[in-house]
Amino acid sequence: MWVYLNNAFLSIVAHRTKPEYLLVRARLSGDIERVFPGAAISESAHNDYRFRTEVKRAEAGRVLGATIAGLKYDNFKHSVGEPDRHDAYVKAWEAMANLQRRRHPDPK
Repeated sequence: MWVYLNNAFLSIVAHRTKPEYLLVRARLSGDIERVFPGAAISESAHNDYRFRTEVKRAEAGRVLGATIAGLKYDNFKHSVGEPDRHDAYVKAWEAMANLQRRRHPDPK
């Protein structure tokens, strides 16, 4: 799953060899740590996602649930303070808006 937060973008997938863990991956330094403080991060320029860590499924659920419970903004795009991140997220938003228009065109 891709998780877009206003201060982090994560890719979270099942761990291939440890069923009780998830593999949390990020493209940008610091993104994982903002969501999972204290996580042991590995870095490799040879991986699709340069940064990664292992997180127990229950911990990931607790952290993401608390994040959802604590939402205060009413517009996600406006909550993203980092200009480069905002611009990247807007491109993803536009891609999904275009898909919506193709799948569900406005009635004429």
